[in-house]
Amino acid sequence: MQLHVHPKFQNQESNLSHCISNFDTTGILFGDGKRNKIKLFELDCKTINIKSFKVPNLINKVAYKFFRKSKARRSYEFANTLLEYGIGTPQPIAFAERFTILGLEKSYYISEHLQTELTFRELVEVPNWPDHDNILRQFVQFCFRLHEKGVEFLDHSPGNTLIKKAADGQYEFFLVDLNRMNFHNAMTFEMRMKNLSRLTPKKDMVAVMSNEYAKWYKDKPEAEIFERMWAETHEFQVKFHNKIKYKKLLKFWK
Repeated sequence: MQLHVHPKFQNQESNLSHCISNFDTTGILFGDGKRNKIKLFELDCKTINIKSFKVPNLINKVAYKFFRKSKARRSYEFANTLLEYGIGTPQPIAFAERFTILGLEKSYYISEHLQTELTFRELVEVPNWPDHDNILRQFVQFCFRLHEKGVEFLDHSPGNTLIKKAADGQYEFFLVDLNRMNFHNAMTFEMRMKNLSRLTPKKDMVAVMSNEYAKWYKDKPEAEIFERMWAETHEFQVKFHNKIKYKKLLKFWK
């Protein structure tokens, strides 16, 4: 196992190595663990989050060894880049990889575990969530800053933004599940709208989001922002539900 530790946590290398070595038998399971498994551990009076990525198939084993970075390494490197840009994400601590002759066998990403009040998903599922409109508008401002910095978060879906209320009554936003991300010198209008298409299927929320985005993005009028944002959202929803339908057809015997 190759363990790469953030400079701030070099003195914890042996403890981190112990957590990974005993991942299957220790720690507290966080989430359902159906795809990747996340567990919580205590490290020097701090709760940390260790994500164990599922074993890749044979093609990806080889790809992750010779041609592209593992999901764990990308998560770690992208988290550091986001923090350099002043974008919220849990503090990256380390990543670990185990290779065999065939390629990558296992990989882990370790970060600080944040206790937050909600994710964006609650805004979608609970329309009467306290301070809903204010949180949604501040979230759109956060997304605009992402786009201005050229950050294209490819897994920009409801569960991947943690939201925490700050002491001044404002809200802080933290991106998680970071292994799919692109960085650009600039993002086009089309790229920006497509990047927001996975967040909510609700037209009224898209209307608020486009209204707020228009306050900051001056290249297009609000009507055009709404039209494009809703078109991208609708297209994503159609593809998403078709994908679910096809999966059910392919697994009809289960």
